[in-house]
Parts: sequence; structure tokens; C-alpha cells
Amino acid sequence: MLTALFGLTKICMAKLMEIPNHIALIIDGNGRWAKKRGLPRTVGHSSGIQRIKEIIDESLLLGIKILTVFAFSTENWNRPRNEIAALFSYMGHFLDDYKKVMFEKNIKFNVIGRRDRINQKFIKKIEKIEDETKLNKSFMLNIALDYGGRWDVVEAAKKILEDFSKQMVSKDDIDEEFFSKYISLSGIPDPDLLIRTSGEQRISNFLIWNLAYSEFYFTPTLWPDFNKDSLRKAVEEYSKRNRRFGEVHE
Repeated sequence: MLTALFGLTKICMAKLMEIPNHIALIIDGNGRWAKKRGLPRTVGHSSGIQRIKEIIDESLLLGIKILTVFAFSTENWNRPRNEIAALFSYMGHFLDDYKKVMFEKNIKFNVIGRRDRINQKFIKKIEKIEDETKLNKSFMLNIALDYGGRWDVVEAAKKILEDFSKQMVSKDDIDEEFFSKYISLSGIPDPDLLIRTSGEQRISNFLIWNLAYSEFYFTPTLWPDFNKDSLRKAVEEYSKRNRRFGEVHE
């Protein structure tokens, strides 16, 4: 009874807040979380990946529609090989365990980033889930994997040039709206809110095109400790912001 009442209270609170439609997440601090506990960095990655499930559940409860998670950057290949292998192993297990939940909760799964440097067996796993969930509409989970914002913009430019060479595009066609169609998150509304954990205050080459008008929220909380209450606190802060998009609001 009390649990149901608490859940109802949370839903009512969510209705009083201005809820972001799309949240981008830089999930930072897994290694530091593990080090503080005298554990290997890989344990921090394992705990961090599991934390994503709770954040998705709370996002669904709040009415957030899209979550884009920066899981592995183009620069992360510089980390030790055993750490990279462990991280992809944990992500693979997460997908195996969570794909049933994605079907049950009508979650669409999508991965953005390069696919030529990742093990093809892992890519096939991704593509299978993407295909099987492509018609789901309640929620979208985007995972940025081997992703970099500058890479994204350069790839978009290359695709436009390719279409231009085929006479599918003219110079006069190209404006911001047109360019956006070639970005990885094409057709998806830009993030309303970027959350970065662990106290760092930079975007680290993440969604540099899409974050132009996003609100930023930085927290010292390390990602494995970032729970549903942490998400709610970020959304509450977002709801206090006055988003003007260059206009004057008296």
C-alpha cells in the first residue's frame, strides 16, 4: 500500500515539473568509483552498466521519452586492452539480459557511432536488437558507442559530398536543417538536458551538433552512485531553467 502511494506521489510530482523529452548522459566516474573501494576499474564499469537499468525505469516513470548514453568514445580505445575487453563483455551481457525488458516496455534500441572497429559478433548482436525493436514507440534508448562528435560532423559532410557528386544535392539545399538530416541522431529531437556525472564540466566531444541549445547539469556524483533520486534532482533543476533559445522573455 505504502509503495503504491509513494509511486503515485512521484508521478504527481513529475506532472508538476517540466520534464525534458530527451536527456543525454555522459556516464563518467566508473574507474574512480572502483578505486575508492579498492576494486579493479572493471568492477566500476560493471556497476555502471547495471545502473543504466534503474535510470531507464525512472525515465519511463517521469515521462522522459529519449535517453542517449555516451558509453564508449572514439578516444576510449586508448585505454588498456583488458579494460576495453571487459567493458564490451559487460555491455554484451547487459544487452542479453535487457532485450526482453525492451520488448516488454516497448523500448526502441539504437546505437550511434562507428561500427568498423568493433568486433563483428558484437555488431550483429546490436543490429539484431535494433531490428527487433525498431517499431517500439514508448521510449528510445540510444547508445553512443565508438562515437565522437567531430567524427559525426565529418561523416555528415562526407555523406553530403557523396550525394552532391550524384547530383542528389545542390549547394542551395544546404542549411542547418538539411545538415541535421545527416547527423547520427537524424530525425530525433535534440537533447533538452545533458547530464554529466563525476564532477567534470565539459562535453568531451559528445553530440557537439545536437547540444547547441541543451541545458547542462554537472554533478560530482560518480556514475555508479547516480540513482533514480539523482535523476529526479537533475530534472527538478532543469524545470527551473528558463530556456529562451536566443529570444527575450520578460
